[in-house]
Amino acid sequence: MSELGELDRPGAPNSPGAWDERSQEWLVTEADADQGPDADATTDHGPAPDPSARGKSRDTRSTTPTPRRTTADPVKALMHRHRDLCERAVDPLEIAAGLEAHGVTDRTAARFRHRDVFSLAEEMYARIPRDGETPKPRASEGGPRPRVDWVLLTLLPGALCTATVVGLHLTHGQARPTVAAAGALAVALALRAALARGPLSPRSGTPATGTSTWTYWLIAYALLGDGLLRTALAGGPDGLPDGSPDAPWPLAAAPLLALTWACAPAAWTTHLFTARARRKLTASRGLEDFAASVRPLLLGTFALFLGALTALLTLTATTLDEPVTYAQTTTLGALLLLSRLLAIHRFTHAPAVILTAIATAQATALATVFAARLPGCEVLALPVQTLTETWGPGSVQALTCGTGALILLLHATRTLTRASAHAPAENQR
Repeated sequence: MSELGELDRPGAPNSPGAWDERSQEWLVTEADADQGPDADATTDHGPAPDPSARGKSRDTRSTTPTPRRTTADPVKALMHRHRDLCERAVDPLEIAAGLEAHGVTDRTAARFRHRDVFSLAEEMYARIPRDGETPKPRASEGGPRPRVDWVLLTLLPGALCTATVVGLHLTHGQARPTVAAAGALAVALALRAALARGPLSPRSGTPATGTSTWTYWLIAYALLGDGLLRTALAGGPDGLPDGSPDAPWPLAAAPLLALTWACAPAAWTTHLFTARARRKLTASRGLEDFAASVRPLLLGTFALFLGALTALLTLTATTLDEPVTYAQTTTLGALLLLSRLLAIHRFTHAPAVILTAIATAQATALATVFAARLPGCEVLALPVQTLTETWGPGSVQALTCGTGALILLLHATRTLTRASAHAPAENQR
């Protein structure tokens, strides 16, 4: 890559090392180096010059402007700046996505005499010096191909959850808590395995954000939260939930079944979005063009998942003869899908903040109801009590998850429509 560091001016540094101050000076301007001392500041060696000739010399200098030499090849200097990106790239799309991640826009590309970032990336890729045969650009990546292993993994949480619910209906007495505990552990491990492989798994280099804990909390609240809140407002609970229909603390099994089975459509819709976005990245000729084409794709994928989740919820609620909680379950499913989509495309901060805030709000709502039983603290439960009396106990979950899902959807339409979001992880440095 020594050619990347060369500038056209004679005497420019040919070292392939890092971008230094001397290279930066030549990139900005060389006017200071070109302007030498004034001609009349000559030494006193030799005879004194003729005054008339000296005046003519000054007139000539005043009428003939000194040429201002700047870097003749700004693209080469840009390649030197993004040297690692150019060396790793196996196709122009990776360079375009990497440039956009570093803040290069179509307007910036115009200063390099290119109509957009994609055209600039194509020139940079074509000018990468290589030893031996030039590697062929790899085929358009559409995300991970559907494989039997991750297909089975996405179905495993729903199958284990169904087995646990059936076991709770068939057992009685002391065996019921054992079946519930074993089933909860099995479902949690299955969810972890499903999120670690296939389209729902984070890309290499994505840092861990600790959102798994809050994800498990939100799913547990969907199972236990509404029943606990209703019982707490009535003065309970008088015992622990045992899974029976007439228990003092009822469980909502239908939403949990629908959410665990929804891992499969979540994986398929995520795979669809990744594949189509990569194809549109290949066909696009500008960053704005790519964003305009990916935005409806993202919204369509989101709507497709919500439709599948709604169908699953209707089926499970009808089978278990439970009330259909569309608002709570669909908002939670939307929240979990969007947080996962952002996380696997390396936007991990917003999902972590939103999931933490929602879990904290739900825990606070439950805590205020119990804290209101202390003498003089009755006012603490007033907001939650008013909300549940107006829209029911499920309004707490629907309101918190719906607000978080809306924020993440707006964030996703801004971040997942960037070309850099669909570049390989090693280019995001």
